[in-house]
Amino acid sequence: MASIELFAGAGGLGMGMSKAGFQHVAVIEWDRDACTTILENQKRGSDLVRDWPLIRADIRDFSFSQMTGKIDVISGGPPCQPFSLGGKHKGHLDNRDMFPHAIRAVREIMPKAFVFENVKGLTRATFINYVEYIKLQLIFPKITKKPNEEWFDHLARLERLKTQARYGGLKYSVIARVLNAADYGVPQRRERFFIAGFRTDLGIEWNFPEETHSREALLWDQWISGIYWERHRLSRKTLPNRPKDISKVIRLHERPPTAAWLTVRDAIHDLPDPELNAASQSIPNHTFQLGARQYIGHTGSPLDEPAKTLKAGDHGVPGGENMLLKPDGSVRYFTVRESARLQTFPDDYVFSGSWTENMRQLGNAVPVRLAEVIASSIRNHLHSITQNLSLVSSKVQ
Repeated sequence: MASIELFAGAGGLGMGMSKAGFQHVAVIEWDRDACTTILENQKRGSDLVRDWPLIRADIRDFSFSQMTGKIDVISGGPPCQPFSLGGKHKGHLDNRDMFPHAIRAVREIMPKAFVFENVKGLTRATFINYVEYIKLQLIFPKITKKPNEEWFDHLARLERLKTQARYGGLKYSVIARVLNAADYGVPQRRERFFIAGFRTDLGIEWNFPEETHSREALLWDQWISGIYWERHRLSRKTLPNRPKDISKVIRLHERPPTAAWLTVRDAIHDLPDPELNAASQSIPNHTFQLGARQYIGHTGSPLDEPAKTLKAGDHGVPGGENMLLKPDGSVRYFTVRESARLQTFPDDYVFSGSWTENMRQLGNAVPVRLAEVIASSIRNHLHSITQNLSLVSSKVQ
C-alpha cells in the first residue's frame, strides 16, 4: 500500500509505517539535520529507510496535486512546539503550527486514511476549541476557510455542517486519543496525542489498538513471581525498594493477562556502561556525555521502570532531562544509542552530528514500535476492505 510521510524528522513514524508494510511514495522533511540522518542511514543500507524517496522541502510550498487518488495513507507529526508544555503555548497563532498543511495534504490527496501525531499538550483546556477545529477540518477537508474569515467563524460553519443529515462531499470518520507508548511495548512512558481518520465511503469501523503491556504485569513479575529479577540475574540484596502501591497488585490474585511494561534495564542491559567501559566506544552513538545533574522536578529514570519521556528543546536538551538514575543514586545522561533503544529504533540506525542535535531528533520522534502497532492496524483494516471489494467484484462477474 502506498503512503506519504510528512514532517518525517528522524524517521520514527515513517519507519513504523514501513515495518507495517507501507511503501512510501514521498518522505518530506525540511530540517537539514534530520534529512542528514536519513541520508546517512540510506548510505549505510539501513533496511527500513534504504529506498525512501526523501524530499527536503518546506511543506508550505509543496503541492500534493500530482498525488491525488494515488495514496492509501498519509502519516506525519506536524511540528509540536506551538502546543508543547515546554513551548510558548501560542497554538494556532504560532507560525510553526503545521496542522493547516497536514489538512491541506488530506484535501489535495484524498487518501483512504491518515494518522497524525502530536504532543499531549495539545489536549489541554487552552486548546480544546482548536483541537475540535482540527478534527472538523479533517472530517470535512474540502470545506476551507473563506478569505478574511476568522478561524472560529470557520469552526462554527463546520459545526453546523456536522449537524446536517446529508453531505455528499469528501468526508472522513475521525477519532483521537492520547496513547502511552509504554502500554504498547516501548520502554518509555511517553504520552502522545494521535488523530486518525478513514474515508467514510469505505465503510471502515476502526478504533485505536488495545494496550498490550501494563504496569500491573510488571509489578507482578517483579514483586510477586520475581521472574523479572531472575531474568536479569539480580540478587535480592540489590533490589530497589518495593513500590508503595504494590498491595493493589497483590489483591488481583492472579497475574494480569497483558505483557509487562518494558524497563530501562530491559532496553539497555546488554550495552556496556559508557562511563566505565572503554568498549562502549566501538558501539555507534554510545559515548558518555558529561554534565548530567538533577534538581527538583528533573530527576533521572530508574533502571527498573520504563524511562521518563525523552525530551527535546528549542535550544537543545533542557538541563536535568534524559538521564539514567543509577542504583547508587547518581545520574548520567543516556547515550544516543541508549536513547535510540528507548525509542525502539533499530541498532543499525545511526545519528550523526552533536549529542544535543541527536537528542533533539530523538526527543521529537515517534517510537518506532508504537508507530508500527498503529500502522499495522490501519493496514489490516484497509486490506480487509480491499479483499471484500475484490470478492464482491468477482461474484458480480
